[in-house]
Amino acid sequence: MPQKNKNFGLFGASGIKGGDALARQLDRLAGGIATPVTSRRGWSARLNYLTRTAHARQAARDAGLTVTDRTLKAWQSGRQTPSRASLEKIERAYTQVRRQNVAAHLLKRLNREGRGTRMEIHPLNQSRVDQQLTRVVEFRTMNVRRWDSIVASWASGDIQGLDAAWDDTITDLGSNWGQYEFVTTVGFAA
Repeated sequence: MPQKNKNFGLFGASGIKGGDALARQLDRLAGGIATPVTSRRGWSARLNYLTRTAHARQAARDAGLTVTDRTLKAWQSGRQTPSRASLEKIERAYTQVRRQNVAAHLLKRLNREGRGTRMEIHPLNQSRVDQQLTRVVEFRTMNVRRWDSIVASWASGDIQGLDAAWDDTITDLGSNWGQYEFVTTVGFAA
């Protein structure tokens, strides 16, 4: 692909991959438990979410939370506290299950029956780049009509698929689409 950045940040530019920016914004839209997983209230709420139904328990197992029912009961009753590694598994499983549960709803809201959703693309930060090496990269907006591959990659946790979906989306910006491979942030609402 043209303009693929191989040494991003070599001259001081900063930003994140467009796919990562999409994932962050979709996570914000998906909402969820705001209390950190490291607090008792945080991991307890996540465990309740992951063990509420048989479907949620199976999805949590598929996401990597493979502890015995006895351990789960001890955690929920407060007799035991999950280890740091278990907290990471709880957070990872919660994120994956939450994404799967809200993906269909988000997709419907973003596609808006074919009308799409306007996205704001904030370019990379060049404040630390020498003046003679800076590019003219500006704030852009575009209407994205097909969110299917973006939301599907996000819901499954497929980072490479999300990057590919981002590249497919920004090609609609025209000949300078490669300048938006890395961005400060993207914004859209559903």
